[in-house]
Amino acid sequence: MRATIVALLLPATLIFPVFAAAQAAPQGSQEQRIQLLERRIGALSDILLRLDRIQGEIKQLRGEIELQAHAMEALKKRQRDLYLDIDQRLAGGAGADMPSDAEEMPQAAAGGAPVAPPAEESPTPLAGAAPGTAPPPPVPVPSGDPAREAASYQAAFDLLMQRRYDEARTEFEQFLASYPGGQYADNAQYWLAEASYVTRDFARAEVEFARVVEAHPASAKVPDALLKIGYIQYEQRQWQAARGTLTRLVNDYPASTAARLAEKRLEKMAAEGR
Repeated sequence: MRATIVALLLPATLIFPVFAAAQAAPQGSQEQRIQLLERRIGALSDILLRLDRIQGEIKQLRGEIELQAHAMEALKKRQRDLYLDIDQRLAGGAGADMPSDAEEMPQAAAGGAPVAPPAEESPTPLAGAAPGTAPPPPVPVPSGDPAREAASYQAAFDLLMQRRYDEARTEFEQFLASYPGGQYADNAQYWLAEASYVTRDFARAEVEFARVVEAHPASAKVPDALLKIGYIQYEQRQWQAARGTLTRLVNDYPASTAARLAEKRLEKMAAEGR
C-alpha cells in the first residue's frame, strides 16, 4: 500500500518542478524550452521505471515468503504425522523390536538360551546407569540456518523410520552437538534414546531418556521418557525403582497416554507381587 501511494504521489511531486523549471528558464527559443522539458520528463520516466521494478521485486519477495511459510507448515504437519506413526510402531507393541515384558529379554548370542535376568537391585537415580556409561555431553555449536537444522533433524528421523538404528543414533548425536538449543532438541534427544531402547541397549537408553527429563522438563516428550525409564527398570527387575518412576509419571502427568500405560504396568506389577 505504501509503495502504491508513493507511485501515485511521485509523478505529481516531480512533474510540477519540471514545469516550474521550464517556466523559470531564461527566455530563449521555443525549441530550447522544449528540449529542456523533454530532458526533465525523460529523467522522470527513468525514476518511474525504477519504481515499477522495485514494486515487482516486492511482490516477488512476498510470494516467496508465502511459499516458505506454506512449506514450513507442511513440514510441521508431516512431523506430527511421523511422530504418531513411529510411536505406534515403537511404543505400541506392534513391532518385534519393542521389548515390553520380562519374557521378551534378549537371547544369548551363541546357544539361544535366555539370558539370566539380573538380580534385583536397590533403587537407582533417574539416570539409572553406572558412571561412565553415558556419552560425553555435546559441545554447543551456533544454531545456524533454521532450514538446515530442520533438514538435519529430518535426515536422522528418516533413518530411525527405516530401522537403521545405529546410523540414526549417530545422526541424532551429531544433530544435538550442532543444535543443542534448537527447536527439535527435545525430540531429537528422545529419539536418540529410542534408538538404543529398541536395540535393547537398556543402560544407554535409560541415560538418554533421563536427559529428556532433566534437560527439557517442559517438553511434551517427558511423560513418554518417564514411561520408558520405568519399563527399563522393570525389565532389569528393579521393582522399587520402576514403581517409583511409574508412580511419578501418573501423579505428574495424569492426563497423558503415557500415564495410562504406566497405570497398566503398575497393575501388572501388583498382580505379580512386585
